[in-house]
Amino acid sequence: MSKIRITKQFSFETGHALYGYDGKCKNVHGHSYKLSVTVIGTPINNTDHVKYGMVIDFGDLKKIVKEEIVDVFDHATVFNKNTPHVELAKALKDRGHSVMLVDYQPTSEMMVIDFAEKITQRLPKHISLFALKLQETETSYAEWYASDNASL
Repeated sequence: MSKIRITKQFSFETGHALYGYDGKCKNVHGHSYKLSVTVIGTPINNTDHVKYGMVIDFGDLKKIVKEEIVDVFDHATVFNKNTPHVELAKALKDRGHSVMLVDYQPTSEMMVIDFAEKITQRLPKHISLFALKLQETETSYAEWYASDNASL
């Protein structure tokens, strides 16, 4: 049977700052991110299966991405925990703000790597993550492809 790619799109609002950066993005700011998640697999060919004809139920894919990415990053501010931004993070948390400290510089490039790892761990064995596209602005995005990252 043919391999089929399925894509679901998500959106979320996230703030961040790039410590040590030489441009405006060193300041705390936010983006309306758009995330496209593409998985690949073979449609279920068992006519008795409730998901007959599907690679994966869009609802199942939505649940994974929502729990791992959207619910965590939406309306949060993300800082690299290995920078002095931890002081700002603590002050914001103390005032009731949603703050995340990550092990990486929170660029679109590094976020999409993090997302790929999280989503891959949750997918059923017969489904593979094919690609991710994280759009930061209307004209700027980072892409991750499994074919470029065979070690995952």
